[in-house]
Amino acid sequence: MSNFIAELVGTMLLILLGNGVVAGVLLKGSKSENSGWIVITFGWGLAVAMAIYAVGSFSGAHINPAVTLAFAMTGEFPWADVPIYLLAQMIGAIIGAVLVWVHHLPLWKKTEDPGLKLAAFSTAPAHRSSWSNLVSELIGTFVLVLGLAFIGANEFTEGLNPLIVGFLILAVGLSLGGPTGYAINPARDLGPRLAHAFLPIAGKGSSDWSYSWIPVIGPIVGGIYGAVFYKGVFQGTMDTLFWVSTAICLVLMMTAVFKQIKEDQN
Repeated sequence: MSNFIAELVGTMLLILLGNGVVAGVLLKGSKSENSGWIVITFGWGLAVAMAIYAVGSFSGAHINPAVTLAFAMTGEFPWADVPIYLLAQMIGAIIGAVLVWVHHLPLWKKTEDPGLKLAAFSTAPAHRSSWSNLVSELIGTFVLVLGLAFIGANEFTEGLNPLIVGFLILAVGLSLGGPTGYAINPARDLGPRLAHAFLPIAGKGSSDWSYSWIPVIGPIVGGIYGAVFYKGVFQGTMDTLFWVSTAICLVLMMTAVFKQIKEDQN
């Protein structure tokens, strides 16, 4: 299996199982309707684990542009392969979202709220505040990539690593997912959002493009900083990239804090 096909299939499985659990919980008439956030976070954790089990031995199962770019920025992945991985991840995410739509075909019309239909494809914030939402996605993806580095630095029983990564996703979802729905993966949000835009979903409403940049930029910045932080703090390589990325993240976080303080005072 080529790296392109592996990343496509892995990301497709990720979205089919991950967005599938969201659709099951939110769409009216589903047997798992209203089963809640815990079910969603466990579903996403298992979705990641299964995707890694499927294609990890072929492509490394990045299944996330933020992970691919983070590894490339720190020299652990060749830049020449980045476009192939990103394209495969986006196509796989779109296909996975289409399969989620097909799988739940009778339930879209029964669901009156267009926001719930969109949520089965892409993320939306609990409270809409661009800077705070951006920083939430940054922090979540920072923890994701840093956690991947921690897992890679430890030895586990053969075949256990994908399951441990699944638990990492579960931890991120349970602890950090509330503010934005934890996209932590540009392809996971943008691919399904594109699918939502072109699919003939009954009463689907807007695809919320005004928010769409946040679950792309936030994870990319956070993912890169997670890899750079690990390399700088845990491996002692505090180069220019480390200090520049640290400064960027601090500026973004301080801006979010000041914006929120101003909003709270109004």
